Amino acid sequence: MYFAETVPVTEAAVESTYTNFDIFMVIFTVLIAIGLVRLLMQRPRKNVLAIGFSTVALLVFLIADYKMVSGW
Repeated sequence: MYFAETVPVTEAAVESTYTNFDIFMVIFTVLIAIGLVRLLMQRPRKNVLAIGFSTVALLVFLIADYKMVSGW
């Protein structure tokens, strides 16, 4: 009758953890990366505090994105 009835149920169904907020996480990560590149390209004086803060924020967001995508 139905294709689902003919498939043996040997594999457990894996449920995805994808939500719409995941798109915003990736967008925020890209924005932080763009901001860091712009900070690093400043010629006369570089704001070391802003570079350090954005580097830490980018690392945190990259780790969060990795964990998020691995859960899909």
